[in-house]
Amino acid sequence: MKILSYLLVYRRFLLIVLTPLLLLPLPLIIKTKEAECAYTLFVVAIFWLTEALPLAVSALLPAFMFPLFGIMESKEVASAYFKDFHLLLIGVICLATSIEKWNFHKRVALRMVMLVGVNPAWLTLGFMVSCAFLSMWLSNTSAAAMVMPIVEAVAQQITRAEAEADMLEMSCSNGSINPALELDGKHTVQFLSLPTLTPQQNTHIHTVCLCNYFICGFVLPVYFTQVKPASPEYKLYISGRKSREDKYNGIFKVMCLCVAYSATIGGLTTITGTSTNLIFAEHFNTRYPACQCINFGSWFILSIPITVVILLLSWVWLQWLFLGFDFKNMFKCGKKKTAREEASAQVIQEEYKKLGPISYPEIVTLVLFILMTLLWFTREPGFIPGWSSLFPKYKGYATDSTTALVIGLLFFIIPAKTFSRTSNGENTGIGYTPLITWKEFQSCMPWEIAILVGGGFALADGCEVSKLSEWVATKLAPLGSLPLWLVILISCLIVTSVTEVASNPATITIFLPILSPLAEAIHVNPLFILIPATLCTSFAFLLPVANPANAIVFSYGHLTVMDMVKAGLGINIIGVAVVMLAIMTWIVPIFDLYVYPNWAPNISSTNST
Repeated sequence: MKILSYLLVYRRFLLIVLTPLLLLPLPLIIKTKEAECAYTLFVVAIFWLTEALPLAVSALLPAFMFPLFGIMESKEVASAYFKDFHLLLIGVICLATSIEKWNFHKRVALRMVMLVGVNPAWLTLGFMVSCAFLSMWLSNTSAAAMVMPIVEAVAQQITRAEAEADMLEMSCSNGSINPALELDGKHTVQFLSLPTLTPQQNTHIHTVCLCNYFICGFVLPVYFTQVKPASPEYKLYISGRKSREDKYNGIFKVMCLCVAYSATIGGLTTITGTSTNLIFAEHFNTRYPACQCINFGSWFILSIPITVVILLLSWVWLQWLFLGFDFKNMFKCGKKKTAREEASAQVIQEEYKKLGPISYPEIVTLVLFILMTLLWFTREPGFIPGWSSLFPKYKGYATDSTTALVIGLLFFIIPAKTFSRTSNGENTGIGYTPLITWKEFQSCMPWEIAILVGGGFALADGCEVSKLSEWVATKLAPLGSLPLWLVILISCLIVTSVTEVASNPATITIFLPILSPLAEAIHVNPLFILIPATLCTSFAFLLPVANPANAIVFSYGHLTVMDMVKAGLGINIIGVAVVMLAIMTWIVPIFDLYVYPNWAPNISSTNST
């Protein structure tokens, strides 16, 4: 037992040591560049999946393994660790830093919730829409961490309103009237002096007022308390209270899960919404430089219907799972608000009032946010010439990262405060401070993700140089006999399963170099397989540890692991089904997916030469 305990304590160390040793026969026996690259790929992939080492540290292994194996020179590997993706990430994080610093995200979330109302069903949808919208521009973790405290405040307010309503109902059911006692007609005193009794099963405490004594001008009531058999009305009250408690526990669970899941679902919408989308875009543009079809606008067009459908179906699924089929009350309109709904509205209004009027930095952040979005959409919209056509001599030079950097740098230049006027009408200047500082930017910059993505690019380059990707493509060619929809479905199910136990960036980084040769081998447009696989990589809904948003929500204590597993399984099925429907219908004409493009290599002609 002591040996087993030692093994458990040092399991990560043993994994770090044994993994390279056990795989070492691969490059020693099969002395080819493909085997040496595969050895590096397996070691890094195992470390990523098990997180034996920090993800960024594991991503640095190709930086010294490829030069030692003679696959790539050190300077060539180093160049893979900083690409166009990183510049785009820097610009987006500048925006996110300003949004979080000036609390603009909280204002947006509260305003959206106020618009949809406080009916439990609509309140839940309001939290989902606001969190999903924030997740389009911020990280999933930041969106969940910002919205969840608002949800918790609403839940606590509903709990207090529920308790007060129960106390009032209990006093009425007992027939007890606790009169207010007047002193000199000015002061009000309430006496409560009841013996502590413990009722048994099918009994309840019954209290009545026997008489009032007048002593020195004071009224002293005398109460008689006894334990009586529970009446049918009392039993009905108890069962009703229990059903209400179950109902509101279900509402709390739905509100918590909607934050966790919408933070992930919203990130699907934009290229910058989640790291997996960014990794896919950079991998695709690097592997297929002749194709300029993946940009902010094209991705938004293909993904916004997917996001909306998944969001709505997830909302319905969570409502049904925890609250049942009571859709009549869910969507009731024009009726008087209950005490619980009034409590929800009150806390949301109070939170919004705390923010005060919109400030100058928030206005500037909003303007720059809108400007960045418009520039992304209008760079190459496709149906009309974009602003990039103003530079015909430098076609393809400007990318989404160009826009992100230009707007991002403005956050370091524009002052955070304007001149203030004194009573004499003179302008008084306050020390110059930009909207964000470098320290604030550094605290928000996900350097681990940046290095992790760089390691993925290095692995992809090594697979190309060593011809490992071509070898994989030839071995995967027999899969071409399967129906295309089945190949896509298998790919989606595999990445969805793996991403539940591994980080999303690590999963997509591992599978992109495998799925790209697969598409080329079976002579299918690579986007047909890569787009659904990328979207499904974000479907980490089952476990609290599957992604940071789940962990944040789970930490509040309203959920059990089984709650998340039951709900997450349904969301996973919904997500994969909607992605399959999208890739076989409306995404096809956007990229002409049924035609094998000329920008993708022709494996058969390459092998014949």
